[in-house]
Amino acid sequence: MAGVQPQDDLLKMTHRESWRMQHERLHVKHQGHEAMHAEMVMILVATLVVAQIVLVQWKLRHHRSYNLVTLVQMWVVPLYFTIKLYWWRFLSMWGVFSVITSYVIFRATRKPLSCRTPRMVYKWFLLIYKLSYAVGLLGYVAIMLTMFGFNVFFRIKAEDSMDVGVVMLFYGLYYGVLGRDFAEICSDFMASTIGYYSRGGIPSRSLSEHICAVCAQKILVDVDEEGVIEDTYQLSCGHIFHEFCIRGWCIVGKKQTCPYCNEKVDLKTMMNNPWEKTHVLYGQLLDWLRYLVAWQPIIIGIVHGINFSLGLE
Repeated sequence: MAGVQPQDDLLKMTHRESWRMQHERLHVKHQGHEAMHAEMVMILVATLVVAQIVLVQWKLRHHRSYNLVTLVQMWVVPLYFTIKLYWWRFLSMWGVFSVITSYVIFRATRKPLSCRTPRMVYKWFLLIYKLSYAVGLLGYVAIMLTMFGFNVFFRIKAEDSMDVGVVMLFYGLYYGVLGRDFAEICSDFMASTIGYYSRGGIPSRSLSEHICAVCAQKILVDVDEEGVIEDTYQLSCGHIFHEFCIRGWCIVGKKQTCPYCNEKVDLKTMMNNPWEKTHVLYGQLLDWLRYLVAWQPIIIGIVHGINFSLGLE
């Protein structure tokens, strides 16, 4: 009976008392290891600094290979954790997104390029962009409401509402990053196929003033003539495009230059109202998150490998 008493006392303890006891045990376990902990922190900081320098130089010198490797990592690495942890809901959504996006990429890389393909590509990735924005925003709101205790008004447990908010925020940011990267690749392929755009050289075709350089269709068409009828937009360089095409090129495809002359484009001037300017900030946030999603797990894995090899556990 004497050996049973401590366990009975442990069961009677409150959550706060149990947490305090576990914290004390952890403190005793790591007591005297301050030097080892300091060494592990130094390794982490040094690895982060070196990795940041290498990644920045890689991105500056070989932008396309950096983007491609980053995209493959973001697309494939979560699949490993999904299967390992049995996240079937994420796996099903990942599968649907991958199938449709693969078809869109297939259409965007065909030669000759169909006149309908550029608009179809930008419509798909614009849909992904807007859905990711809405889902991520709802997830953020759910997290904030839970933190301020508003979940009790809906009779929802804090753990459940927080889980829903985190999952929605993750889905929004993850597919937002993927969508923008795939859109950029498709934009490069389509523009190079059409021939009015060249990243660093002279375009292979001369642009007529009545042709949109993004979709290669006439900007203004007659009533009984086949073509795209919509509003136009003129950039500061003087070149005119279909409004949907140039918005898809700049906002969805992450291009901040004219599709023909490569002159810098100010995205803020393309927004019709102040609410649309949040899309520019959201796009910048997604570009920043690419580093965390794609490279941070690998950097942490390298740090763990160094610590293990040095016997720092």
